[in-house]
Amino acid sequence: MRAVFTYLTQISFILLFFVSFQTQAQNVQWISWNDAVALSQTEANPKKIFIDVYTDWCGWCKKMDKDTFQNPEVAAYMQENFYMVKLDAEGKDPIEFKGNTFKFVPSGRRGYHEFAAALLQGKMSYPTVVFLDEKLNMLSPVPGYQKAKPFLQIARYFGDDIYKTKDWQAYAGK
Repeated sequence: MRAVFTYLTQISFILLFFVSFQTQAQNVQWISWNDAVALSQTEANPKKIFIDVYTDWCGWCKKMDKDTFQNPEVAAYMQENFYMVKLDAEGKDPIEFKGNTFKFVPSGRRGYHEFAAALLQGKMSYPTVVFLDEKLNMLSPVPGYQKAKPFLQIARYFGDDIYKTKDWQAYAGK
């Protein structure tokens, strides 16, 4: 009986190890906008900034969080190459950027944040992700839900600086 208990205990520990390892591998470290800006200005080799513009009510945003950003390959690549920021497009806190203060604007039933509107170039659709270079210059907003594999292709286009030598059509083979 004792041998069975020992065996079951060992199996439990092994399963626990694999579950915790899988959870660790899929964790994305989201940081605040202010932290991303500070890191980009203080680190010797700053990363680009990736911004996930979302709303609390957006079902596709939640699906992208779960299916795309939790994908181990996506999470690892993004963590290595970008400071990752979540931006609530309806957030109430002011945001400083390039000498401007962006604020929440009450409008309609929900309102919107001026910074989200600026990043999305006035096209308020969710989810939209935005890529900025190391100097906080806009590379591109990318609207809509993206599955893991197509998203990784887009992320590598910007993260690996392919955009500097190839246009999207040539890179994507379209």
